[in-house]
Amino acid sequence: EKEVQITFDGEKNAIINGAPDWVYEEEFGFARGFYWSPDGDRIAFYRFDERRVREFHMTMFGELYPEPYRFKYPKAGEENAIVTIHVYDLQSGATKTMDTGEDTNVYFPRIKWTRDPEVLSIMRLNRLQNQLEVLHADAATGESRVVYREENRYYISEASDNTITYLPDKKHLILISERDGYFHFYLYDFVNGVISPITSGPFDIDDFVGYDEKDRLLYYTSCEVSPLERHLYSIRLDGKRKKQLSLKKGTNRADFSQSFEYYILTHSTANTPPEYSLHRKDGKLIRVLEDNAALRDTIREYGFTQTEFLTVHTAGGQELNAWMLKPADFEPEKEYPLFVYVYGGPESQNVTDAWGGRTPWFQMLAQQGYIVACVDNRGTNGRGEEFRKATYMRLGEPETIDQLDAARWFGALDWVDEDRMGIFGWSYGGFMTSLCMTKGEGLFRMGIAVAPVTSWRYYDTVYTERFMRTPGENPEGYDSNSPVNFADGLRGKFLLVHGSGDDNVHFQNSMDFAEALVQADKQFEMQFYPNKAHGISGGNTTYHLYTRMTGFILENL
Repeated sequence: EKEVQITFDGEKNAIINGAPDWVYEEEFGFARGFYWSPDGDRIAFYRFDERRVREFHMTMFGELYPEPYRFKYPKAGEENAIVTIHVYDLQSGATKTMDTGEDTNVYFPRIKWTRDPEVLSIMRLNRLQNQLEVLHADAATGESRVVYREENRYYISEASDNTITYLPDKKHLILISERDGYFHFYLYDFVNGVISPITSGPFDIDDFVGYDEKDRLLYYTSCEVSPLERHLYSIRLDGKRKKQLSLKKGTNRADFSQSFEYYILTHSTANTPPEYSLHRKDGKLIRVLEDNAALRDTIREYGFTQTEFLTVHTAGGQELNAWMLKPADFEPEKEYPLFVYVYGGPESQNVTDAWGGRTPWFQMLAQQGYIVACVDNRGTNGRGEEFRKATYMRLGEPETIDQLDAARWFGALDWVDEDRMGIFGWSYGGFMTSLCMTKGEGLFRMGIAVAPVTSWRYYDTVYTERFMRTPGENPEGYDSNSPVNFADGLRGKFLLVHGSGDDNVHFQNSMDFAEALVQADKQFEMQFYPNKAHGISGGNTTYHLYTRMTGFILENL
């Protein structure tokens, strides 16, 4: 055994081999950029040339002379890294560059080996992300050919490493596509160019769980029962013998054994924490591994109230899914303040029948006499492509309309005090909160925006351009939905929160928004966290943040 160096040109903020750059890791969701061939004779790897990408600087505090942290961050409309794909041959020691075309202004969100150790599969997306091609490259020569092509009038979602699965016959693959308006599985014969649906219907596939080659069964989760729920299914590749394996209402996730003989099911609802159980592949329960009885007892002791699901009918004609928490001593004859939690970003979903991370905080607020609610606006997941892509080219516009309409709907209820409504959101939710506070004409009495995007010009290429195209192509879409440009419309009490070390949504967003508010003569409060990243955590930070937000809510709502 010996250690062999494969690449020699790596350089900080210039050349990266075998690992993604910042934007690929963040938006395409992988941290390792090299892959062994099935026979172990070759390694395929990414190479990123970042030299043309502009640097972003963040001051990191704590020293006598604070040092700037520099990294390459391509903002919307700016230059991306030049990405190339290479294959190293362990026997010859030679590295071959794969032919991925002359255009360097493209993305390669996935590479993976086919069942043939001589053939590497490369996914290629154009810069606008509305054209996807799958290339098959000869590992020995680097020559490639396009075996699959798909276009979409909006954009193509590519976020899962399991988007393509190759079958043992070396002529078929399983892929996920929205070609009929919903996410569904398709069987594609890449030798003859024939595509056939595996699943179909007016519902979205949620996740690829695995393919059992022995029984020839595909396992997956979907929203078929309800957009609010997730259930586990098995199905043959011809679309027959579909079977629902999860029977409990709520959200179900599965992790299969390597042999596909068993799986561990994780089940939860909005009112019950996760339960873990072991099942045979046909769904039969073997035993409960952890029922979280102790946590359920604690929940009862703390007096958690039940989450209710409802449909909000807006003035704009939308039917929006929502959840709501009421105080335990709720009386319909009384009026209660309303506290809205919002995220609302594209392809997200917060209204699901699943246990949530902020549940205890929301329950505490309900115990303090607030009605807590959350509404999934247009642009969110679980309801098909038309609903999901309604925000294309205008991020923030339909979502803000929906959130304001939903608040008015709640405000019209007999037991909601329409003069005491507040809103809170983080990241995209901070963006939404900022827009609702500046465009809402005082509808919300208070708002808390944590780590908000305040101009999409400041965010990265991959995410932003997927939904907005470039600032040059769509300047109105960028500027007409930037809270910075509507600072003079702020009404109510406003708390702006950000970590100065946020490498994702830069502190710059809040600084520019704060400057606009100052120049508009708007009083507001700001809480910054030195060196803290997008999650604003570490040490006492999380406790401090939630104490700060809770105090602001109690004082102003």
